[in-house]
Amino acid sequence: MRFVIQVVKNAQVVSDGELTGKISRGYAVLIGIGKDDTEEIADKMVDKMLKLRINADENGKTNLALKDVDGSLLLVSQFTLYADYHHGNRPNFLQAAGPQLAVPLYERIISRCRDAGYEVQTGVFGADMQLTLTNDGPFTIVLDSDEL
Repeated sequence: MRFVIQVVKNAQVVSDGELTGKISRGYAVLIGIGKDDTEEIADKMVDKMLKLRINADENGKTNLALKDVDGSLLLVSQFTLYADYHHGNRPNFLQAAGPQLAVPLYERIISRCRDAGYEVQTGVFGADMQLTLTNDGPFTIVLDSDEL
């Protein structure tokens, strides 16, 4: 599983001309789910993301977690995080999970974040979406379950 976590001042996602999610301060998170991912991996990824101290404190040091800044989450599915570009010039996505596995894990991630008390907005799974954000810093972290 892969999360690309961007600390944002604001972010929104639009699908088919309709605004589906919008946050102010928090994280815009692109979520890639691999074919070997499990509920246990999803839970570990959420726990790690929510505990990361990647928000600036009053001294400008990255010392605060999302809860410390009353931040929100914009969670967007992104199977292209599993692009394999090693052979040729057209990437394949054979390591990305299909919808039968990915949808329940994506929904679990959303639920776990809401259950932890965070405002959560989302994109539309599998849809063509346009994500607009103001990255704060810029500060971006790539969290990969293979490295946990």
